Amino acid sequence: MCTRYLAPDAAAIERYWQVVARHPRWCAEVFPRAQGVFIRPARDLTEARREQVVGQWGLVPGFAKTPKLSYSTYNARFEELAQKASYKDSWAKGRRCIIPALSFDEPNWESGRNVWWRFRRADGGLWGLAGLWNTWVDRTTGEVVESYTMLTLNADACPLMSRMHKPDPQLPPDRQDKRSVVPIELEDVDQWLFGTARDAAALVRLAPDDRFDARPASSGG
Repeated sequence: MCTRYLAPDAAAIERYWQVVARHPRWCAEVFPRAQGVFIRPARDLTEARREQVVGQWGLVPGFAKTPKLSYSTYNARFEELAQKASYKDSWAKGRRCIIPALSFDEPNWESGRNVWWRFRRADGGLWGLAGLWNTWVDRTTGEVVESYTMLTLNADACPLMSRMHKPDPQLPPDRQDKRSVVPIELEDVDQWLFGTARDAAALVRLAPDDRFDARPASSGG
């Protein structure tokens, strides 16, 4: 699970993804339930265009009675999207998004204590992380809340990502269900945003280890 990441500024997002910021202010260091930026298909146009949206990191499903949920929805297991009540409507209706990130952090427990590692791209680019979004509307007040969740994928077989997170001593090493975020490469963004569910699912895979510049966050990485 990813619980914090660094978001680029508006200018960097516009250059990298060719999308103009409508709301140029958001949290630079993003934690669950904070305001972050995501990229989705523009809803007010008939052609396939992208738009930036600022919303809560933690998806608020349509059936929620309040946007303040008692459970976490900032990470969503890809393998369970079609079954999980909080996410299945967004997945079925193609509400997919890109979450821009300079880096993301994961905990490493190999020393017996939590050491945060920071993951940047080895090529110096930005991460475009796979997500889902939803627009929640209060039926009484009309309040509109934009929100999103970050997808994760099983990473037990990944040499790098399987080293992250605290191991469960009750489970075998190859059945820990270690998780990884899902990067969407720049050339695949339109397929993720505008393609069919099958098109999008074909992009859900682990990034190769050489894609990462990963090191303990305290080392200055």
